[in-house]
Amino acid sequence: MKHYIGLANPMRAHFDAMAHYQAEHFAYSFDAGVATLTLNRPERKNPLTFDSYAELRDLFRTLNSATDVKTVVITGAGGNFCSGGDVHEIIGPLTKMTMPEMLEFTRMTGDLIKAMRLCPQPIIAAIDGICAGAGAMMALAADMRLGTAQAKTAFLFTRVGLAGADMGACALLPRLIGQGRASELLFTGRSMSAQEGLAWGFFNALHEPQDLLAQAQKLAQELAEGPTFAHGMTKTMLHQEWAMTLDQAIEAEAQAQAICMQTQDFTRAYKAFSAKKKPVFQGD
Repeated sequence: MKHYIGLANPMRAHFDAMAHYQAEHFAYSFDAGVATLTLNRPERKNPLTFDSYAELRDLFRTLNSATDVKTVVITGAGGNFCSGGDVHEIIGPLTKMTMPEMLEFTRMTGDLIKAMRLCPQPIIAAIDGICAGAGAMMALAADMRLGTAQAKTAFLFTRVGLAGADMGACALLPRLIGQGRASELLFTGRSMSAQEGLAWGFFNALHEPQDLLAQAQKLAQELAEGPTFAHGMTKTMLHQEWAMTLDQAIEAEAQAQAICMQTQDFTRAYKAFSAKKKPVFQGD
C-alpha cells in the first residue's frame, strides 16, 4: 500500500524523493505528483535494451519508497509505444548466450513486470501505434491503459519461435480479456486492434493521438489528488486477491478498509461531506 512519511518523521531520510530523478535510458518528467516515463528511441519504435529493462525495473522498485510520486504515466515517443526487445541489441546477443545466461535475462524481464505490479502507485499506460512483445507486457502490467485508434498490440513471442508464456502473459492476459481471447493472441501472435482492445477490456478508453498523453496525465492527476494511501491499498488488494478464496478476500478487505478508516483522509472526507465541500486529500 502507499505509505505516508511526514517531514518530521525520523524515517523520512530513508525514503526517496523522485522529483529530480535523472533517467539514462528513457525520458523522465515529474509534475504535481505525476511521474511520466517516455520510451524515447522513436527511430526504432522505442525498443527496449538490456540497460533500459534494468533501469525500468530498478525505478519501479524505487517507487515503493518514493515520498512524492503519487501516480505514474508510461508512454512512447514518435507515435509508437514500444516495439519490444531490440532485435539487434537483445535478440542477437541472446542467440549466443548459454541457457543459464538466458535464464538470468528472462528473470530480469519478469522482474520488471513484478516491480510494476508491486509498486503502490497506480500506473497508466498511454499507447499509440506499435505496442508489441515486452512493450505489450508493460502495457498489460499497468493498472489502466488509454490508447488511440492506431494502437496495435501484439504478444508476438511465437513469431520469434518462443512460447506465448513470457513475462507473466499467461497469468495476466486471461484475467483481463478472457481465456479464449488471450489464447488466440498468445498462440498466433497477431495484433489486437484498438477497437478489439476497447471492446475486450484491454483499453479503458481511446483518444486522438494528439490528446492521448494529456488525457493520461489528466487521469493520473485526478488519482494523485485522491486518497493515495487508499489507492495503494486498492492496488495491493487487486494483486493479492488473485490467490485468495472469496472468504479470504472478504476478510482481507475488511482488514484493509479498517486500516483506511484510521487515516486522516477518511476523517477529511467526512468533514468535507458535512460541510458540503470537496475533500482535499493528503495521503495520510
